[in-house]
Amino acid sequence: MPRFDTAIGRYIYIGVDGVEYRVYFEEAGRGIPMLLQHTAGADGRQWRHLLEDSELQRDFRMIAYDLPYHAKSVPPLGVEWWRSEYKLTKDFLLKFVTTLSHELGLERPVYMGSSIGGHLATDLAMHHAEKFRAIIGLEAAISTPGGFDDQWNHPRISNEYKASAMYGLMSPTSPEKYRRETAWCYSQGAPPTFKGDLYYYSIDHDLTHTAEKIDTTRTPLYLLTGEYDWASTPEMSEELAKRIKGAKYTTMKGLGHFPMSEDPSHFREYILPVLREIKSS
Repeated sequence: MPRFDTAIGRYIYIGVDGVEYRVYFEEAGRGIPMLLQHTAGADGRQWRHLLEDSELQRDFRMIAYDLPYHAKSVPPLGVEWWRSEYKLTKDFLLKFVTTLSHELGLERPVYMGSSIGGHLATDLAMHHAEKFRAIIGLEAAISTPGGFDDQWNHPRISNEYKASAMYGLMSPTSPEKYRRETAWCYSQGAPPTFKGDLYYYSIDHDLTHTAEKIDTTRTPLYLLTGEYDWASTPEMSEELAKRIKGAKYTTMKGLGHFPMSEDPSHFREYILPVLREIKSS
């Protein structure tokens, strides 16, 4: 008999600023809806291990999507996108995630994202807290300048370079098979996406003067960062949490920048208590 994953994939059409996007997502489980945002230059495959967690499937409807221009969410047909440089902005991300949630008919879902998704967690908490039951930011920081650089989209630099750099962001104790899988997925990204995503990561996201304005009494905010992450370090994440009254911070020992994909079982030890708390609230 064949063996299948329980996650089911499909496409949804959503409109943002007058442009229609054909967006791919995979989902598994039932119960409290939870949107899962991938890291820069990557896609929803990073969440595939979480989607197959039978315990979480009993209580959460987990939805992992590919941002437009990423993986199966190919560029839109309604614009000549090749005529301008791809840059991911805070404005687009905020509109995209809230629109996706609305079009899927989700009622105050949980949001969880890593890296650019972790940054987005805090921007959602700032601007759209009332639309979410809880918000979880992995590898988040007040700001992370310096990443938007031409080396990430250059004709003489291959995608293998990006993959090797991301390999170095993972914990040395994470299982080799998962570290290699995470890097493999990075090597497959469309050339402009990684640099373009870093526009948001390094320029458009900046809470230097506004972090204290996030009101966690409206929606709980959880921040977790891997011990070995040198892009958004634990110290940076902890500083962010200290500036947001009521934010809950945890350093994930033995994990790096991609906790959900580089060591799924170890990540589970940290995220399960958070999700149980959210479920019981």
